[in-house]
Amino acid sequence: MLPVQGDVRNLGDLERLFEQTAERFGKIDVLVANAGIAKFAPVEILSEALFDELSGTLFKGVFFTVQKALPHMRDGASIILVGSADGDKQGRVGTSIYTASKSAVRSLARSLSVELLPRHIRVNVLSPGMTETPIITREGGLPGTTPAELAAVITKTIALRRRGAPEEMAKAMLFLASDDSTYCLGSELLVDGGLTQLVNP
Repeated sequence: MLPVQGDVRNLGDLERLFEQTAERFGKIDVLVANAGIAKFAPVEILSEALFDELSGTLFKGVFFTVQKALPHMRDGASIILVGSADGDKQGRVGTSIYTASKSAVRSLARSLSVELLPRHIRVNVLSPGMTETPIITREGGLPGTTPAELAAVITKTIALRRRGAPEEMAKAMLFLASDDSTYCLGSELLVDGGLTQLVNP
């Protein structure tokens, strides 16, 4: 284990992360771009600072995480970008920059897959539904609602009527990281309890 503190929006921090990783462990076999933030605001009041924070973390951070890792990755490696089960597929009040950034990540996986074909590096997206992690209890949701209230509303729209467990996401991630997914390229794996594929029963 090698803890390295940094900010995915800071290119110097990313370079330091991968230099130290390569120095300790050698070539990278699997890269997971999983920095996330869940803050929302209606278009009329969304500030430039929040715009930069969201897009910088959710899109810029993902792109440059991949770019700075590439010199240290072995050919045939796996890159997993973390999308959103419904964040880039449905419009909701206050989510414009969040959803636009997640759409950009989904598009990025396709383009990077083509660019990295000569190195046999495959790029795929894991798109989780609402998962039981600390991010769903942090402040920063829609104005007028608490994070817990927002999470409760979303949970009711999930066919399984529960949030996903981190272990369930980890198992799906392991599939994309392993040689079991060598024929997956530029694809998206939805792990969302039926949220996007089933009519709410």
